[in-house]
Parts: sequence; C-alpha cells; structure tokens
Amino acid sequence: MEKKESFIVNRLKSVGYAFKGMLMLIRTESSIQIQVFIAIAVTIAGFYFDISRTEWMIQITMIGLVMSIEGVNTAIEYLADFVHPEHHKKIGLIKDIAAGAVFIASIIAVIIAGIIYIPKFL
Repeated sequence: MEKKESFIVNRLKSVGYAFKGMLMLIRTESSIQIQVFIAIAVTIAGFYFDISRTEWMIQITMIGLVMSIEGVNTAIEYLADFVHPEHHKKIGLIKDIAAGAVFIASIIAVIIAGIIYIPKFL
C-alpha cells in the first residue's frame, strides 16, 4: 500500500500549483498584465493620497476581485478552446458571458476608484 502524503504536504503542493498558475497568467496574458499595471498605479495613488484603512481594504478587494475574475475568464476561454477548437456559436456565448463578468467587476472597480479618488482631487 502506497503511503499517503500528509495534509501539510498536500496543501504546500496546492499553493505551489496556484503560484505557478498565477505566474503563468501574469507572464502570458495581456489582459492580466494590464490589470497588474492598473493595480500598481492605484496602489501608488493610495500611498500618495494617504487613503484610509477602509479605502485600502476596498481597493485591495477590488483589485483581487477583478484579477481573479480575469483569471477565471482566461481559464474558461482555454477550456472552451480545448473542448471545441473551431468557432462555435455556443462556445462564443460562453466566452462572452465570462468576459461580461470581468466587465461588470471592472466597471464597479472604476466606480469605487472614483468614489475614493475624485474627492482627493477636489
């Protein structure tokens, strides 16, 4: 009987796979690269304008949300292309819906950025 790996070893491997996936996403996907640039820009703005702890929590949450949904969208696109490499109406619909989810999160993030930063300029 094969010895089962410990819970800790399995968790460490899972974190390693997740980290590898995150790096692959950042290195290969232009949409995530744009999101990373925006995240860095608003982080610098946060320090410059000395935003509150609550504003930091909301800003970091939105950065994580948009980038996570962008990653899920990318995974859905890869899976859809793998399952059906040729153009297909239903696959196109699935991809559009996943992209729409990213769009919704991005719009909300822009609104929140406006709520945080517009008063700083006025």
